[in-house]
Amino acid sequence: MSVTRAPRKLYVKSYGCQMNVYDSQRMADVLARDGYVETATPDDADVLVLNTCHIREKAAEKVYSELGRLRVLKQKAARDGRRLTVAVAGCVAQAEGEEIIRRAPVVDLVVGPQSYHRLPDLVARAAVEGRVVDTDFPAEDKFDHLAAPTAAATRSRGAAAFVTVQEGCDKFCTFCVVPYTRGAEFSRPVQKILAEVEDLVAAGVKEIRLIGQNVNAWHGEGPDGRTWTLARLLYRLAEVPGVARLRYTTSHPRDMDDALIAAHGDLPALMPQLHLPVQSGSDRILDAMNRKHGRAEYLRVIERLKAARPDIAMSSDFIVGFPGETEQDFADTLALVDAVGFASAYSFKYSPRPGTPAADSDDQVSEAEKAERLARLQARIDHHAAAFNAATVGRTAQVLFESAGRHDGQMTGKSPWMQAVQVMAPPSVKGEILPVRITGTGTNSLHGALVVANGTAPPRHDGPDRITPADPALPGVPDPAVRAASGGH
Repeated sequence: MSVTRAPRKLYVKSYGCQMNVYDSQRMADVLARDGYVETATPDDADVLVLNTCHIREKAAEKVYSELGRLRVLKQKAARDGRRLTVAVAGCVAQAEGEEIIRRAPVVDLVVGPQSYHRLPDLVARAAVEGRVVDTDFPAEDKFDHLAAPTAAATRSRGAAAFVTVQEGCDKFCTFCVVPYTRGAEFSRPVQKILAEVEDLVAAGVKEIRLIGQNVNAWHGEGPDGRTWTLARLLYRLAEVPGVARLRYTTSHPRDMDDALIAAHGDLPALMPQLHLPVQSGSDRILDAMNRKHGRAEYLRVIERLKAARPDIAMSSDFIVGFPGETEQDFADTLALVDAVGFASAYSFKYSPRPGTPAADSDDQVSEAEKAERLARLQARIDHHAAAFNAATVGRTAQVLFESAGRHDGQMTGKSPWMQAVQVMAPPSVKGEILPVRITGTGTNSLHGALVVANGTAPPRHDGPDRITPADPALPGVPDPAVRAASGGH
């Protein structure tokens, strides 16, 4: 009599950036070939992976705190006659390697972000050999060895999907560990990106989000044998049937070339929202950060983007309290926030990362000053974000519904400007792009109502989003008549 073996269970917890979310999904896909199925809880996992971030100090410490709690879980599994393999992956794994096992003996496996395609073999080795560390930068392209997700797995992840097109960074900002944990810039070829996107769309994905540590530095080989730019890739992906929306993140101001800026005006599928980190509004601090751009250059890029797509919503990253930052430098940052009017932004206190040039500076800003400046910066950002959100009330926006909302009978989705929108709607709208009238704003989201015509169900929308001439303009966006008179798009 044959005995059917229960599937082994996998639990992956992601920290940090969107690329880690993508990587976690691909880890699940590669382990699925060995019979692992994902579980929503760590309690019954056979393999548990913490996919880590090393950008900020507290993020790394959270991982060690989590590992302390997992010791109890691993002991319980052993008492139940089960082996629980604990793996640490991602950038903390790459940066600290053997140190992780020294600090947290509960860990069986440490694997860097360039080696997770080897996970099945590494898990098997850990079961036989004990603790295993793989933080090499392998010669082979990991993407060539990764399993494609099944259609069912893709559908379970929703109507928006990340696609990594670029990894690594050659900029060497003095505060950043990415060049050391992710390596030099690497761009995937067009054909492989295109094949992945086509598979995602065939499984029901409507929105493609291209990601990379320095995504607009992507320069992949095209089918014509020439090197393509990100702009050319976006134009090609916009031609794929079923691609309703395109986004890309995270970008560097130095790599916003003319063609990429023009794409924001030319491609209706390219959503009117862009995350473009600036980090500081002070030229002196930008130079100390080795950002390779100045305040005026950044503002010119914003001006050109708004000329190409007047309704574009800008978001950014800011670091406060960088070594040597004076009150005047910080005032320059506040003035830049006011000049741009960001729809959203992420702001952080400077956190020294071991091995980076800024960590060795003798001119560190006190924690008290950093905390006080951060509070002021966040208040200024919140002011502009609230104004941007308030300006959407009363207008109709196309919303891609992604999941159930916080309350019974509620669904949530994303506007073209990446705002979360809460709507009373049936679960059947999940995965659809539907017109929603924005009725109000909440703390972290908008509220809206489905647009219903003549008592019928709202129409489906599978095409790209674009503001109609009848829509009220956002702050700083000229109305259609003014736009036409000025010759803008």
